[in-house]
Amino acid sequence: MTRHVYLVVLCLGLMCPLVTGIFMAKLASKKLCADDDCVYTISLARAEEDYNAPDCRFINIKKGQLIYVYSKLVKEKDSGEFWAGSVYGEQYEDHMGTVGYFPSSLVSEQHVYQEANKTIPTT
Repeated sequence: MTRHVYLVVLCLGLMCPLVTGIFMAKLASKKLCADDDCVYTISLARAEEDYNAPDCRFINIKKGQLIYVYSKLVKEKDSGEFWAGSVYGEQYEDHMGTVGYFPSSLVSEQHVYQEANKTIPTT
């Protein structure tokens, strides 16, 4: 008769660093939105260059792609200027609905739907 021995390892807090999240610095303390919940579209922008997202807070964009813009981070000292949005169009269907940040310097606004005049703290 063969016996099998199984080793069960329990993870408790700091003992298993793979279970805990990675700390990511805030990009900004405030953002500009059209409404209190930042759900209304501010503008439609077109990507002028490709951009590969460095982490999960950002979205990939391709040159020529249209992007719905929902908020604009308020630029702080030593930080880039980022907007939050989602890609638009049938050819980008697999990315539609994914909201993330991208550098505003890589896009041009095509149409402004409403002014981003509400300042909201970021979380």
